[in-house]
Amino acid sequence: MKINYYQQSVDELEAIKRDNLHPKLLLHACCAPCSAFPLEFLCPYFDITIYYNNSNIYPENEYARRLQELRQYLNTWREKTGYEVKLIVPPYMGEAYTEKIAVLKDEPEGGSRCVMCYTLRMNEAYAYANEHAFDYFTTVMTISRQKNSQILNDVGHKLSVKYPNVKYFYSDFKKKRGIDRGLELSRENNLYRQDYCGCKFSYEKRHGND
Repeated sequence: MKINYYQQSVDELEAIKRDNLHPKLLLHACCAPCSAFPLEFLCPYFDITIYYNNSNIYPENEYARRLQELRQYLNTWREKTGYEVKLIVPPYMGEAYTEKIAVLKDEPEGGSRCVMCYTLRMNEAYAYANEHAFDYFTTVMTISRQKNSQILNDVGHKLSVKYPNVKYFYSDFKKKRGIDRGLELSRENNLYRQDYCGCKFSYEKRHGND
């Protein structure tokens, strides 16, 4: 039975507002287009830091392009709204990451390779949140139509047991027209929208081996 993670997110935000809190949230983000609506949804309630740990992205120039687009969007977001969102970028480890997930290279998109990828990146980011005394952790990835929010939140739930000092923020950002609002924000800000998820194997499926 599916869990209504969108409603859980709304309930959590209402509790934060009721208790007059402004907690620190570490937000894993993969790109600017996927971050746009989650930032609009979350910024009124949290002090947000984005953690851009996406060594899955292939090739490295694509990783750099998405990172630069995210940096520019955060500057635009600050100018338009006044919300200051910090950005942390750990080292890019593309070859090592590709080797880790290569055991599942023949899995279809959305299958076990993708779940492994979500888990690796979310675990790294969650560990950082734990080490640096954040109150909450979550990921923007539930905004994507291509990603199963039930799976992503299950990964988050399991990691929350590993890192009990940091609360996991359950989400389904695509719901209640969140995906549509994200597209609007992308168009309004002329954001670069990639045509594949990120890893070498999704790249090759989309573009071949060139």
